[in-house]
Parts: sequence; structure tokens; C-alpha cells
Amino acid sequence: MARGERRRRAAAAEGARPQDRARGGGRRAGGARAAGRAALAALALALALGLAGRWVPAWLRARRALTLHPAPPALPPGSSSPAVAPELFWGTYRPHVYFGMKTRSPRPLLTGLMWAQQGAAPGAAPKLRHTCEQGDGVGPYGWDFHDGLAFGRQRISDGALRLTTEFVKRPGGQHGGDWSWRVTVEPQAPGTSSLPLASLFFYVVTDGHEVLLPEIGAKGQLKFISGHTSELGDFRLTLLPPTGPGDTVPKHASYNVFWSSNPGLPLLTDVVTSRLNSWFRHRPPGASPDRYLGLPGSLKWEDGGPSGQGQFLIQQVTLRAPFSVEFIFESGSAQAGGNQALGPLAGSQLTRALEGHVAAFQERFERTFQLNGKGLSPKEQVLGQVALSGLLGGIGYFYGQGLVLPDTGVEGSEQNVDPALFPPVPLFSGVPSRSFFPRGFLWDEGFHQLVVQRWDPRLTREALGHWLGLLNADGWIGREQILGDEARSRVPPEFLVQRAAHANPPTLLLPVLRMLEGGDPDDLAFLRKAFPRLHAWFTWLRQSQAGPVPLSYRWRGRDLALPTLLNPKTLPSGLDDYPRASHPSTAERHLDLRCWVALGARVLSRLAEQLGEAEAAAELGPLAASLEEPKSLDELHWAPELGVFADFGNHTKAVQLKSRPPQGLVRVVGRPPPRLQYVDALGYVSLFPFLLQLLDPRSPRLGPLLSVLADSHHLWSPFGLRSLSASSLFYRQRNSEHDPPYWRGAVWLNINYLALGALHHYGRVEGPHKVQASKLYHELRANVVSNIWQQYQTTGFLWEQYSDQDGRGSGCRPFHGWTSLVLLIMAEEY
Repeated sequence: MARGERRRRAAAAEGARPQDRARGGGRRAGGARAAGRAALAALALALALGLAGRWVPAWLRARRALTLHPAPPALPPGSSSPAVAPELFWGTYRPHVYFGMKTRSPRPLLTGLMWAQQGAAPGAAPKLRHTCEQGDGVGPYGWDFHDGLAFGRQRISDGALRLTTEFVKRPGGQHGGDWSWRVTVEPQAPGTSSLPLASLFFYVVTDGHEVLLPEIGAKGQLKFISGHTSELGDFRLTLLPPTGPGDTVPKHASYNVFWSSNPGLPLLTDVVTSRLNSWFRHRPPGASPDRYLGLPGSLKWEDGGPSGQGQFLIQQVTLRAPFSVEFIFESGSAQAGGNQALGPLAGSQLTRALEGHVAAFQERFERTFQLNGKGLSPKEQVLGQVALSGLLGGIGYFYGQGLVLPDTGVEGSEQNVDPALFPPVPLFSGVPSRSFFPRGFLWDEGFHQLVVQRWDPRLTREALGHWLGLLNADGWIGREQILGDEARSRVPPEFLVQRAAHANPPTLLLPVLRMLEGGDPDDLAFLRKAFPRLHAWFTWLRQSQAGPVPLSYRWRGRDLALPTLLNPKTLPSGLDDYPRASHPSTAERHLDLRCWVALGARVLSRLAEQLGEAEAAAELGPLAASLEEPKSLDELHWAPELGVFADFGNHTKAVQLKSRPPQGLVRVVGRPPPRLQYVDALGYVSLFPFLLQLLDPRSPRLGPLLSVLADSHHLWSPFGLRSLSASSLFYRQRNSEHDPPYWRGAVWLNINYLALGALHHYGRVEGPHKVQASKLYHELRANVVSNIWQQYQTTGFLWEQYSDQDGRGSGCRPFHGWTSLVLLIMAEEY
């Protein structure tokens, strides 16, 4: 999982797109047609022969890398539209902002919230809060409740203030229905008497020629906004006057408004910050006035009028806490269809709706996960609710074009090829972290969906269908999806380009396996449609990542052996800096990848048989049997001298980083020199045949793996299984001067979840290690749950990883990606 704070790279030229071709005319037309026929014939031949033929010319590889797969989609046409899925059309699909909603559309209507504390520091400009940032001092924050569909409640701590953001959707009409927000601002500490003024900024952004007609009342108050889009029809947005929290008593507020063309979504914060340059007076009746910085106080169009690039309309509301403000969206078709008779979803009606949703959520949560019935404490149950809600509240809808570097067929030659734009695609996906990774990651998403699937299988089908819609003609899916301007603005240039030769662990097969085992008719109907794409994806994986000998596999895309790197990283594996062979070569055999391919063959073989796909079953069944054959696994990956399974490659352990001024830290290779051998890096990779439950319960290899797992000198810690043995030379070692350890000792929840699932399995089936596996299962589960609960109580966050030494959360936060698996661990759902 290539992690890091990221910025935007300039998009590739439009001319790089495959559809932008020079068109010949006159006498050249016949030659162009002939060339076209030849190209089509070559493309058909390449399709027939698959990826194994390295003779395929570079131009054809590039064409295929940038062409969407021809298999029918797994989701119905218009699956994101209000006509097909009205209840999912609106949502909190902007996970990178603290609070905002948009439609599932390539050109959505966006709404959002910013806020600032006025005069928090004398003479200082207020700090505007908008996008979730790792180091902005806000927090803890996150969703207390979110059902992934119709409502949510989030609490945000910001210095002296605590904000509560709530929303409820109400179905009706043909355009996705109505919704209402409530934002409450209160003192962080009860009884606080002196609080700064607070400004809330409610905004609407359009993209194109949509109509917005604001009507302003007295003193700059925006009474309502009438609007129309082709997808939403007629609608109205109303910002109600503020009241005291929990009552209807109006409170005096000052209002400012700003209206301009859409500056581009990544620039919204900067635009508002730059316009907060005029002083105004806030004067409640009977109170002395306070100065505050506000937006220009009129509805005069900032730059001359609509220009076709969309509109940006924002209302600033300023007053002293505590207070609540409600923001209401009413769909014209929903109002005409009966919602008007129900009255606005505001005030006491909104309160009742929120209370009803909270009660329904809690009842459904216990019915689904049964934490109370399993003896979990009330505080642990709250942790489970927060884990689920944060994951659901982090689901985003993205649309755009990614940058792709085609597979040249020759490793190391990618630098001679320019990246190009992939066709525009949508993606409905969870994100690992709202503050640090607010976009789709392929290997994370499989773990996300294990949790989501248990709560709402339809959401999982939607997410898997979208991910499978990203396949190119070869069956490749980019491991990191950076779609749209907002996503690109948060990614450094070096991480923008996805390489079509690089894979990622196929974790989407984990929820597919659960679908197979569950037998839900809707799931099976989805899998029938999805099978051609699943098969194409798996076929690409096993062929493109084939290793040096039969039934071996090798991650393409390892870093080069640079003099600044202790051990060249393997980003495609997802285990970035986990130690591999010290000197990358084509002779490598990667244990974890072989196990992922074995799992894929097992799952797809079963699926092909269930669906009656005889040809695929005849291909996949023998492959699965071969990959699970103990002798083959032993021959390729059992290291007798290490007593565990291991990678194989050109390796020496005589490497270290040494200071060499003026270069800084430089890798020094001593003796013995590298040679082809098993890699002595005991850790998560060593466990993969066990983690994916590929070993027979009576396997002679199971006992040694359980022994190293349980050994505190190796992988066992009081807080979970560490990623690398404490006795390893690479344990907690930096990979470069500026690259601290990542998968070199820290406790990661996704792998601990797999380990608990395996221990649960081997502790329930007959075999010589049943008792030991059961004992380790209960001890490890208690350690993991206890530490995550303790860290949540202390910090208010779920974390990316946890220290194996003191249990503290580290990495980015909040991390409601695969750390939300703690809920399934508590529920004992594996």
C-alpha cells in the first residue's frame, strides 16, 4: 500500500488518449482502413493468445492497457442513477471533507461545510476547517453512527468547540428524495463561559450549466436557493436561522455571502480563505459588538456571470456558541409526490427522525453482530459501532481518468514510455483514511468489504461491481485509483501513475468467497454477471506475475537496488518495505503471491462449478489442486535451515545502512555476497500458507508456524502479531535515511484478522494442533481487542498500525479502513 502525503501531478496531454488519433483523408483513407484491419487482426490474435506472448508489439500493449475490458458489466445499466438506485443517489461520498454530500454522478451537485473560530488568536486570521488533514489539530473526529444509506451523526473536536454534524435522507420522487442537515456547535468543556465567535460556511458547487437562483433576505441572509439540473430536476436548498441546541429559540446571527464561478474543487478552501479579508460587526440585541472576518456581503457575481464552468455559492453564518443550524434540500419531484404534505424535515420532525434512526441502527447492529450476546462490554460495543460507522461514512464516489504506464513487456524499460490517460470511469469504494488516503486502494477494499458485506450486502455488490468495471482489456486493475481533481490534488506526482505490469493482492476474492458460502440468491445472481470479469482479472494476475519455475510467482515492480535503500521495496505486494531478497532478480519466488494465486484458483474454481462454467472449471480445478499440493509448496518455499516457509531469491543478510558523508546513509554490502537462497525474513510473509488456510490440519508444517507465531522473540506481542520477527536484522530498521520502518515490526489489523480466522479454523477442525490453535486464538483475540479499545479510549481514533512495544497507535488517523476489522474480530466473524 504505497502510503504518503501526496500532491497533484500535471495530467498527461489530451493527445495521449488512444481515441485522439489523426484522421487521414482522400487517397490515404484506403491505406488507413487497411492499417485498421491489420491492427484489429493483431489485436484479436493477441486477445486469443493472452498475455504470455511477449512478441506483442509495444503499440498494441499500450492500446490494450488503455482499453476497457469488453465483458458485460457486473452491475445493471445506470446502476448509480436515481432511477435504478434512488436511495443511494445522495450520500456523504466526499470522505476527504469533514462534512459534505454529493450525488453519484460524473457531474454531481456538491454540498459542504467549512467552519472557523473567529478571534481565537488576537489579530490572527481564523483558521478555516474544510478538508480532513492529518496535522491540522482537529480531533478526535468521526462518525458515531452511519448506516451507509440514510443517516449519520459525527462528532468533531476543534479546540474549545465541539461540532456535531447530522444528516437524514427522506425518500420520494424520481430524483433521490430530500435530505436535511443539522450542525450543532457547543463548548468542548461544559460550563465554559467565554467562547470565540464561530462562523459556519454552507456551500453548493455545480459543474456545468446547471441553474442556481439564490434569493437573499435582510442583512445578507440567504433565504433559499432554487435550482435545476438534468439529474435532479427542480430543487430548493434552504438554510434555516440558527437556534439554541435542542430547542426552537432563534439566535441572532450575522450573515455573509459569496457567489462566483466554480474555481475548481481543490481550490475551494483557498478561495474562501482569500476572501475572508473584510471586517464586520456582530451585534446581538443587548450585547456589545464583536468584530469578525467575513466574506463580501452581497450576491453580486464575483467574475461577471455564469461561464459554463459551474457555480460556487457559499453562505457564512456567524454567532457565538452554543447553537444549531439546519440546511434542507427538497427535491421538486419528491415534494410533488407527497413529501410536501409531510412538512419540512426540520426542527422537532428532524429530531424525531434522527432519534428513530439511531434506535434502529443500534437494534440492527446488535441483531447483526451480537456483541452484547457475546459478552462484550458496552464500551466495546460502542467501539464496534464507531468502527462500522467510520467505514461506511468513508465510502466515496469518484469519477475521472487515471494515468497509466503501459506494460512494455520488458522489465525496467518503463522509463522509455510516457503515461497516458485511462478512459473515464466511476468508482464507488471505501477509503483507508479520510485524512491521508481518501481514495480507492485495491487490496484495502477487499478487507473493507468483509465488514460492509456483513452489514449491507448490496453495498458490497455495488463496490465490487465498480472495481471490476476498472478492468482493462488484459484484465488488469490499477492498485490505486486517483480519479478526479480532488483526489489528484492530494497525491504527489511520483504516485499518480499506475503501472499496468504491477499487481496487488486480490483481496476482493475474500468477500466473493463469503458470497459463495452464504448462498444469498442476490449475491449469486451478481456473481454470475461478475464471473467473466473475475476470471479475466485472475487470469491476468497468474499469467503476468508468473515466476521463474512452474507454479512460482513473482511480484513485478520491485524497487531498483539503489545505494540509498537497505532493502528494495515491493509496493505491489501491499507490504511495502517488508524485507525481500536483498538483490532483486527475475529468479525470485514470492511466497505470499503464490498463496494469493492459490486462494484465487480455489475460489474461482468453486464459483465456476457452481455457475456451470464447465470450461473455466476444467481450467481452474487442476490449477487449484496443483497449487495446494503440499509437495509443490514445500519444494518451492519451505526453507529447512529457517524452519518456516520463505521467499527465494538472490540474497545476503550482510547488508546495512552506514553513514557516508556527504551522501548520508548508504547501503553497504558485506560478506557473504548475495546468492540464490531462501530469504531469512521471518514475519507475515512466512505465515501466508497458514493465513489463507491452505494447509491441511494435519500438515507437518502447521506446528512450526504456530510455534513462531506464539514466540515473543518472533511474532507474538501483547498487542497482536508483529509484522516482522523481533529477532530479524531488519526489525524496526529504517529502509533509507528518510524512510522509517513500516512493515518491520508494527502490528497491522488486516493480517491479525487473517491470523485469527486461521486460528479459529484450525482450532475447530480435527488435527494434532487443534488445542494449541484454539488457545492461541483466544489469547490473540483478547490482546488485539483490548489494545484497540484502549487506544481508542485514549486518543479517540482508530489507527493505521499499532506499536508492538507499547500498543500505541501510529501511522495515519483516523484509519477506518481495515482497522474496522476489529468489529468482525469482536463478533467472531471470519
